[in-house]
Amino acid sequence: MTQFYTSVPAATRSLAVPPRAGRREWWALAALMLPVLLVAVDNTVLSFAMPEISLAFNTSGTTLLWIIDSYPLVLAGLLVAMGSFGDRFGRRRLLMIGATGFAVFSVVAAFAPTAEFLVAARVGLGVFGAMLMPSTLSLIRNIFLDRNQRRLAVAVWAAGFSAGAALGPLVGGALLEHFWWGSVFLLAVPVLLVLLVVTPLLVPESADPNPGRVDYLSIMLSVSTMLPIVFAIKTFAKGGSAAVVAAAVVVGLAAGTAFVRRQLRRQNPMLDVRLFTVRPFTGAVLVNLLAIFSLVGFLYFVSQHLQLVLGLSPLEAGAVLVPGLVMTIVAGLAVVPLVRKVAPHVVVPAALLLSAGAYAFVALLSQGGSIGALLAAFVLLGAGVGASETVSNDLILSSVPAAKAGAASAISETAYEVGSVFGTALLGSILLASYQEHLRLPAGLSPEQGTTATETLGGAINVASELPSESGALLLESAFHAFDSGVVLTSGIGAVLMLAASGLAFWSLRKPSAA
Repeated sequence: MTQFYTSVPAATRSLAVPPRAGRREWWALAALMLPVLLVAVDNTVLSFAMPEISLAFNTSGTTLLWIIDSYPLVLAGLLVAMGSFGDRFGRRRLLMIGATGFAVFSVVAAFAPTAEFLVAARVGLGVFGAMLMPSTLSLIRNIFLDRNQRRLAVAVWAAGFSAGAALGPLVGGALLEHFWWGSVFLLAVPVLLVLLVVTPLLVPESADPNPGRVDYLSIMLSVSTMLPIVFAIKTFAKGGSAAVVAAAVVVGLAAGTAFVRRQLRRQNPMLDVRLFTVRPFTGAVLVNLLAIFSLVGFLYFVSQHLQLVLGLSPLEAGAVLVPGLVMTIVAGLAVVPLVRKVAPHVVVPAALLLSAGAYAFVALLSQGGSIGALLAAFVLLGAGVGASETVSNDLILSSVPAAKAGAASAISETAYEVGSVFGTALLGSILLASYQEHLRLPAGLSPEQGTTATETLGGAINVASELPSESGALLLESAFHAFDSGVVLTSGIGAVLMLAASGLAFWSLRKPSAA
């Protein structure tokens, strides 16, 4: 893969061949895969646990979305700050702190007594999760100095997300077959215990030799940028007050503007925003964001359709998606030798076109699609996500010197989490709005039953079980039709967005000299 950009001045670059990694370094990579697998498993398992959580708490659609979004939202808001902390105080040290805190809050989330308590626990997971991910990628940047070895290590790192996502539905589905929904959070505990034992033995410490001061104001501004904008998307999709939406957008944009200006003024910024003036770097970040947007948005609705509409168990639904998740691993590794011969600005747009094709296929299906059709669509989506994620992460990581690896890793991870947030918040909110618009309630429901059935598909199923058989059947038929109408709509929107992303990648990932 061609390295488009480096922030290292020409006069300071060494002409010496960088040392190649040995057995110990590859074992260190294996250790660093543990938190990567954990985060991926956590994301996939939660998607499959959401129907049971919805039934258990009988909560509103908005609260259901916040259960999902609170974790990646806090994660995205703190990743840049935590990447900076890792550069300053030690990446391995931050990884160990994050692993300890994540294990504690996983137990707290598992035994949450209410939906609101679960949201709060997910916020705690987001705080400590933000310490895990930038540390893993930045440590890889400093362990693997040889360009070709690092490219392969990044591909393995990206494939770790897919491997975890593939394990999540199977392991989580098996747990949900026999235990309550909280058991899926306890999956993190044994993985993190192993991580805490092996990391000091295998992974070397690294840090920026010339760090700046911790910029707490920039941390506040970065969080103040994310929260209001996602809140505005949710409020808009719910048909909320236009004034509230506008105010939230203004607050988020104002905080973002202040954040950028502050970084430009500081000698040692928390985030070097000048990197975004380099077109290929910015393009790689956007590709990272949009690829995850497509994956998370697809998983959000397909997991509910498989379980609540088609009636599959969590384990059966997970098995349906395993081929697509395995395909992301295969595509992520297969693209490594491919980009040695084919330029990234050709490979990545082609991969994103596969994702667009997957969404378009679902949009053309009637009533959400059969098991076989959804399996095929997800295989297509997995191929696109796997290839585009490997290339984009490698481009981002190779754009900065090793001393600033934490900041670059944080940018990559922030794009990942922002894509996760927006995939659920945007497509999930549109799906919810479409469901509520198309739902037709049968006569005889109490106001409370009507509200519950309107909030989520899980709520409608709960209400239907309380009604006489004829009324219950009518409610279920209407609810399934309304939900799948939303699936078709959101799939069409996803297809258009992926087409636009493909065009953007073709333009932005070319070398500046070829522009």
